[in-house]
Amino acid sequence: SSVCCNVMVSKNHKFKYYDPKKITPNMTFKPISRPSPMIFSEFADKITNWKKGDSRLYLQQVLNNTIGQHVVRDFVMFNWDWIMSKQKICKWGPLSSNLILIAQEGNVTPCHYDEQQNMFASIRGYKRFILFPPSQFECLYPHPVHHPYDRQSQVDFDNPDFTKFPKFKEACGYEVIVGPEDVLYIPMYWFHHVESLKHGGYTVSINFWFKAGSVEKIEYPLLDYQRMVIMRNVEKMLAEALHDPSEVGNMLKTIFLGRYSSDVD
Repeated sequence: SSVCCNVMVSKNHKFKYYDPKKITPNMTFKPISRPSPMIFSEFADKITNWKKGDSRLYLQQVLNNTIGQHVVRDFVMFNWDWIMSKQKICKWGPLSSNLILIAQEGNVTPCHYDEQQNMFASIRGYKRFILFPPSQFECLYPHPVHHPYDRQSQVDFDNPDFTKFPKFKEACGYEVIVGPEDVLYIPMYWFHHVESLKHGGYTVSINFWFKAGSVEKIEYPLLDYQRMVIMRNVEKMLAEALHDPSEVGNMLKTIFLGRYSSDVD
């Protein structure tokens, strides 16, 4: 196909998602991966002839009728009755999008969480997931909401800094290996660290993103993911009120330190 695809390029094996709209002029932000749009045949040629020292590639393309008739035909043949039955049973909102992911073996998507329900369908190769429930939030140190790496953990799983992130030692996740014809459900706000396993060639998978269902009645105590939603909203409201996202941290420290950080009679 001559249609341009969204391909990310990285000098190392990590592909950490970032939001370019959150990069400000006074920010010294340098992403570890960058977009490099290319037609699919060019991408296929590059991963087929890839050699050590070349930049790594990861195709992350929204599925629509522009990506090529062969892909669309295969996509339509998916068992839609099955996946839509899951949507109905779980009372999710509408399907928002599908993403096709083609990664070189050894590629890593560092630990992060998403705000939608995710059904992850594996087509080719094997991926290793480490999943953490929302209750592990304080162990994984996600970036502030206003940061380009919003929703991404600050912890480098390859070389964790326990001085800076001491509670990461207490993190306890679930390991899952996903292969062809497997479908993994990743609940919204669950952290997940994903690796395309080596010696299996490139991996191909498709995400089915569903919006959250409507909450008919809020019950207490709140669920862990609901607490995460509240924390995100507090950060957003403070950033808007202060007109300077960099002041949010100082404001939260002022509220907390000496008032909530110790027992108050």
